Amino acid sequence: MAKPLESERTSRVSKIIKASRETLYNAWLDGNSIASWLPPNGMRGEVHEFDAREGGTYRMSLTYETPDHSAPGKTTGDTDTVQGRFVQLVPHERIVQAVVFDSKEPEFAGAMTMTITFADIEEGTEVTVLCENIPRGIRLEDNEMGYRLTLENLARFIEK
Repeated sequence: MAKPLESERTSRVSKIIKASRETLYNAWLDGNSIASWLPPNGMRGEVHEFDAREGGTYRMSLTYETPDHSAPGKTTGDTDTVQGRFVQLVPHERIVQAVVFDSKEPEFAGAMTMTITFADIEEGTEVTVLCENIPRGIRLEDNEMGYRLTLENLARFIEK
């Protein structure tokens, strides 16, 4: 079986959340709360720095809460640390980020582009996360599942 080209290493996940585009957009740019809802189940987040402006950067770590997790971390056995840069911010519509994993392993090298869009629909807002150029060390299914869990966490955080 041929390996997919890097340009084909994408995933797209959407969820309808009962909140305004403004509320959801602001949640993605709130460094004080993002660590509480962004990590998929079984992980905890820590924001080391967060400069939410176009051209600004952030650094955060997601750490497995138990030693019996299914996949090793990319930075250490239990942790994924990322350095991100806000490439484009279109208020209440779109956030484009370049994300680099802090890893010595070549299969996690390169910048992944993550685009978050917010669209009005009758039930609330459809939030879509598009990841492009996913490093080859990350299974596409795992990336997709991680962002499904993240969007579920965001909905619980916002709709509480």
